[in-house]
Amino acid sequence: MDISYRIAVRYFFSRNKRSFISLIARIAMAGVAVGTMAMVVVLSVFNGMEDLNRKIFKTFDSDVRILPAEGKRFKMTPSLMSELKAVDGVKLVTKVVEDNALARYGNQQTIIRLKGVDSTFEQQGQLDTAMIEGSLKLIGNNGTPYAVIAEGVRNALSISLEDIFTPLELLYPRTGSKTLNLTSPEAFNQLNLRPGGVFSIESRYDDYIIAPLKQVEGLMGYNGELSALEVFIGPGYTEKDVSEEIGAKLGKAFVVKDRDSLNADLLRAIKMEKLFVAVTLSLIILVAAINIFFSLSMLAIEKKKDVSMLYAMGATQSLIRKIFIAEGAIVAFSGAIAGLLGGITICWLQIRYGFVSMGMTTSLVDAYPVKLIWEDILYTGVIVVMITMVVSYIPARRAAEAGALLRV
Repeated sequence: MDISYRIAVRYFFSRNKRSFISLIARIAMAGVAVGTMAMVVVLSVFNGMEDLNRKIFKTFDSDVRILPAEGKRFKMTPSLMSELKAVDGVKLVTKVVEDNALARYGNQQTIIRLKGVDSTFEQQGQLDTAMIEGSLKLIGNNGTPYAVIAEGVRNALSISLEDIFTPLELLYPRTGSKTLNLTSPEAFNQLNLRPGGVFSIESRYDDYIIAPLKQVEGLMGYNGELSALEVFIGPGYTEKDVSEEIGAKLGKAFVVKDRDSLNADLLRAIKMEKLFVAVTLSLIILVAAINIFFSLSMLAIEKKKDVSMLYAMGATQSLIRKIFIAEGAIVAFSGAIAGLLGGITICWLQIRYGFVSMGMTTSLVDAYPVKLIWEDILYTGVIVVMITMVVSYIPARRAAEAGALLRV
């Protein structure tokens, strides 16, 4: 061990003449530990929230979504489908027609988001875990078309899956007419479906109705056109890599987005909140580390005679400075290690047992989501070390200069 650290360790464990110097050092250590622990826990909570949102998106959104660069529709051609299926990683391609429509059930009506999908949708298995009533089947054994509705739509229209006599009416404005007379029955195309299942994910998906592509296409008058293609990739491939390869093949006529790009605003907001919280907690750690500055300053005053004796024995200013920096490092590292271990333990207990609940019976998860990422733990440790080293340098330099003056 370097001699500067040996002396610093002895200073740290020896009883000072003024006991409040040791008390300040212990307070500084505790402050660093609490700040470090708080940063680990809070950053892990943000990681858990981001991971939870990604799981929610995965329940409904496709891995890759292809949209027309201009307008709301595009013509689907066999060559386009062949190009997509030739891309490595593409497992399923679902044709989609999607737009707002009016839903009516009995005496109730509401604006909904109608999504027409082809037969590959059922193969995806996305909504399997989100179904709370009925089934995901869109076409019955006798060829009857069914609609899968969100729980928000069911509540708004008071839909009962047991009622086989009341149809779910879907209305969409007819295209081609210059004026729209809302009171005329000729102003809308109409489609009657039977509700076959109810799913529940999150409030942003509460206005969706999913129906067979052929029926929705006829309702909206798309005539073989589509509004989007949803691509699902196989295991071993990433959404980003597949979306980039598809984008390169299709060119500028289409906009290709992976799942994170489709929800970029929300994920960006979570990352910005995480950044601001990390900066705020870093300032709190800085405030706690100022106690190290005061304890080292007073320790330097108390150890003036020891420093002058070290100078008489041949010590240099650099060595004296290293001793006091090492003293600050001992306090900082002890607090940082205790804080990191405490934060990791709290996060592990929350992941394992879920002590802190969301406090809502309607929440998607029972307990606050937490996810430990080692990069965040490393970042926290580096921040703590940098802050404490900065605040330790000034009293260490002053101690070295004061000792040098005493020697003279």
